[in-house]
Formats: sequence, C-alpha cells, structure tokens
Amino acid sequence: MKRIPRPLLATSLLLLSSPTFAQAPLAVRHAPDGGTRETFASIFIPSTPNAPFTATVNTEWVRQLRDGSNITLKNHRTIARDASGRIFEERRFFVSDDGKHESTVYQIEISDPATHQRYVCRPADHVCRLEQFFARAAAGLPVASTSANKPGAPGIENLGMQTIAGLETIGTRETRLVETGMIGNDGPILEKREFWYSPKLGVNLITRREDPRFSTQQNFEVSDLTLGEPDAKLFEVPGGYRIIDLRKPPEVSPRPDASPN
Repeated sequence: MKRIPRPLLATSLLLLSSPTFAQAPLAVRHAPDGGTRETFASIFIPSTPNAPFTATVNTEWVRQLRDGSNITLKNHRTIARDASGRIFEERRFFVSDDGKHESTVYQIEISDPATHQRYVCRPADHVCRLEQFFARAAAGLPVASTSANKPGAPGIENLGMQTIAGLETIGTRETRLVETGMIGNDGPILEKREFWYSPKLGVNLITRREDPRFSTQQNFEVSDLTLGEPDAKLFEVPGGYRIIDLRKPPEVSPRPDASPN
C-alpha cells in the first residue's frame, strides 16, 4: 500500500477542515417575508377654487437609531392648483441627504373635482389609473387652548403669526398624550405636530411632526411659491400613456363550459 507523505497528508486535512470545505451553503428554508414598510402623509391640498398657485414641497425624514445616529432622507416635488380647483402633484423617491443623489419622479397625480376624476400615472410603465375622485373638505383650524398650559404639555398652543413666502400664516402646535398602557407602552408618549397655515391658500406651508413611537421627525416646507394660474399642461394626461379605468367593473368572460338555460 502506497504511503502518503506526512506534509501532503497534513495539508489535505487542513484544507478539508477549513470553513470552505466544512459545510455546504445553507439553503433557504423559510417562507417569503413581507418585510416592513413605513409611510406617511404629506401636505394636504384641498380643491379650493379661485386660489391658484404653483409651488415645491420640500420633505425631510429623519429617523433616529438606537445607537444615537440618524438616517436623513429628503425629496422635493412640484404641486399646483388651478382656479377651478384641479390639483397636480408629483411623487418622488426619497434620497440620502448627501448632495450626490437626485430624487426622481415615480408617480404623477391629477385630480379634478368637477369631473370627479383622478389620474394616477406611473412613468416607469407609461400607465395611468383612472379613479373616482371626490374633493375632501379641509379641516377647520383647531381652537387654541386658553388655559395656561406649560410648553410641551398636551393641548393646543397658539404660535402667533409669521410671513412665509410672502403669505401670512397662522402657527399652531398640537401635543397629544398617549397615556401609559394605551398601546402597550410602559410609559407616557408625547406626539407633537406644528403647523403654519395660510388662510389665503388653505394649505399648511410648514408642517413638522415628531413621534417618539417611530423615532421619526418629519418636516415639510413649501418653497418657490408662485400665485396665479399654473401651466395648463400640468393637468393633461401624459401622451402615449395607457389608461386603465378602475371606475368600471372588470369584464368577466363566460366560462367555456357554461351551458345556456
């Protein structure tokens, strides 16, 4: 029987015992995971007639991590409303706040209160969904608390007036208390929201939200505000897009084996 030299045998054993040869890669042995998604509502634009404008909404989304670091994402999008109350809104992807990335448009929305139509268009596949639209009334301004609440205490605070983008705005801060045990929390939680509202446009020109439940801060600010009728092309469905009318029930073909009565 041929003997294997000791150095060669030792090298072979070393290779076989290394992590590369110790075990084969593990196969996936679980069902697909749905993952986690975070969403939030941006500035609300009511279908107010005779108050046309064009503007940019700048959004900052700050998530605070347990190690003390932050994730900061930003985007900006064009909004507009014409004299008849039609609304145009871009939706853009968030990008990191490093100045190296440009947010791209992933959705365009055109809402018409007169025809009750809302087009939701996706540039990626050149398709527009046509949906039913009914204008939602803007909520009335909350009445500021007249009691001498301490700053930051639950309630509503009047922040006074300030001029933003040439328009007079009314400032309000709302602080809501989530008491211990209401949502499984072992301590009280204070949720804060701050608004600077333009009565002329019926739009919040600045919104700030702070919610400890999700370790997030959300800031929205309107800039590049131009009063007057927007470009009419904004309210036209993009050319070459396929329209899918979701207002109609889908057509159901009869089953091949169905026999007449």
